[in-house]
Amino acid sequence: MSRKKPARRRPARPTFRLSSPDFRAGGTLSMEQVFNSFGCTGQNISPALTWSGAPEGTKSFALLCHDPDAPTGGAGWWHWLVLNIPASAKGLAKDAGKADGSNLPGEAIQVNTDFGGPGWGGPCPPPGDKPHRYVFTLYALKVDRLDPSGGTASLAGYMVNGNAIAKAALIGKYGRKK
Repeated sequence: MSRKKPARRRPARPTFRLSSPDFRAGGTLSMEQVFNSFGCTGQNISPALTWSGAPEGTKSFALLCHDPDAPTGGAGWWHWLVLNIPASAKGLAKDAGKADGSNLPGEAIQVNTDFGGPGWGGPCPPPGDKPHRYVFTLYALKVDRLDPSGGTASLAGYMVNGNAIAKAALIGKYGRKK
């Protein structure tokens, strides 16, 4: 009677994950994160973010936050873009999104958002819209640095996607009543 050899199992690879102590996946962003203009009265403080399981070969990270539900004719709205986060980083502290970049790790830089400048621009959807999704996507990159040289958020996103080896996403929601 012959017995089959058990199949060899490959060791499990760590899963690339993005999370936040400030909101749960699919949960509501707090007034602390909400923009403070355009009729919104939040504190405009970027949430803390943490990550784990970055793939081997990661040389830097990029974080992009986008609202695909914004009423812009399909373009959505860019709320935060951070490039050149060191590969040694395991997260971004709460309020890392200050416009002057003073709370960012290492040589990280911010790209102008759709609010017209760099830094975190919190949620502020139109009153009465269904809650919008704020998609935080962390990219593990195969390069140390990207230089969008004053380009747009879309150009930065193009460069990020062209150099990504993995990505992890976290979605928060926020809506305003009429």
